[in-house]
Amino acid sequence: MEIEIGRAKRARRAYTFDDIAVVPSRRTRNPEDVSTAWSIDAFQFAIPVLGAPMDSVVSPTTAIMLGQLGGLGVLDLEGLWTRYDDPEPLLVEIASLDDGRATQRMQELYAEPIKPELVRDRLAQIREGGVTVAGSLTPQRTQELYETVVAAGVDLFVIRGTTVSAEHVSSVDQPLNLKKFIYDLDVPVVVGGASTYTAALHLMRTGAAGVLVGFGGGAASTTRATLGIHAPMATAVSDVAGARRDYLDESGGRYVHVIADGGVGTSGDIVKALAMGADAVMLGVALARATDAPGRGFHWGPESHHPKLPRGRRVAVDQVTTLESVLYGPAPVADGTANLIGALRKSMATTGYSDLKEFQRVDVVVAPYSAG
Repeated sequence: MEIEIGRAKRARRAYTFDDIAVVPSRRTRNPEDVSTAWSIDAFQFAIPVLGAPMDSVVSPTTAIMLGQLGGLGVLDLEGLWTRYDDPEPLLVEIASLDDGRATQRMQELYAEPIKPELVRDRLAQIREGGVTVAGSLTPQRTQELYETVVAAGVDLFVIRGTTVSAEHVSSVDQPLNLKKFIYDLDVPVVVGGASTYTAALHLMRTGAAGVLVGFGGGAASTTRATLGIHAPMATAVSDVAGARRDYLDESGGRYVHVIADGGVGTSGDIVKALAMGADAVMLGVALARATDAPGRGFHWGPESHHPKLPRGRRVAVDQVTTLESVLYGPAPVADGTANLIGALRKSMATTGYSDLKEFQRVDVVVAPYSAG
């Protein structure tokens, strides 16, 4: 249903995760009888959690930790870990900066060139940890570095930007041909973000194994303020899930995974993202709150240090507990920032669903109250 903004413009109402709620509507179960497992291509995971490719969230060490805990850590291959031999002192420095200096200093630090040998070495370090290896590049860097990434033995390749389309037009350089690129690659590719049905459907037609849903909606993003663009996540995930359903019919049975990426800050947000049709969630601030996260109590993304137009900021986050306890508890707080998987299991059990695919069918309502 469209709403009239003015005589020349109409708009569709869209919803955030705060606007909706999951409704118990059938039998209940024991949380121990619920499965949170999911798989993409040949890779299986115990929990539907990907660590976002941000230096405050995923280092080689935390990628290994997250993998051992049943999730998937995605390393930012354009971050400090591929620019400096030892980025630890720089992470300490970023955490110690005052707010007025943070953006400019990060721009300076991230101006250091990416070193292909460090890309190789960081991915090798994760592989030595015995977990699934995933790395992320922006579309602009993919052509330059993907051969290094694939040669290093990456299992899953992520192409992640604020927004990624299958039909980028440029008069300045040769845009990445996603369909040809994915066809020529020997590893599954996850690509995004996308926030509309049409954009997601086009990305699915390129052969992507998964689509990231979101547009600058994270806790460290200022995209809405700088560009005036915003994608309320409940509607975005549902729209992209609709594209997945239609592409399944169009392709004769090819299933593309939908991954909510942005605006997923608490266990309740994870529940709602999956209820709207996501197969998994990519977490930034939710994992940056861990006491062993590389951000040391701060969180920032690649938009925060863009050399010309920063669309994010470094934000302070409350360090809650260890990464293991953030995921599995016990929770020292009651605000949905710890024991994320325990909360997901409890919600699935309360509504009577035994696995994630079933849970996508749960009833939801538009909540007539603000989140709390």
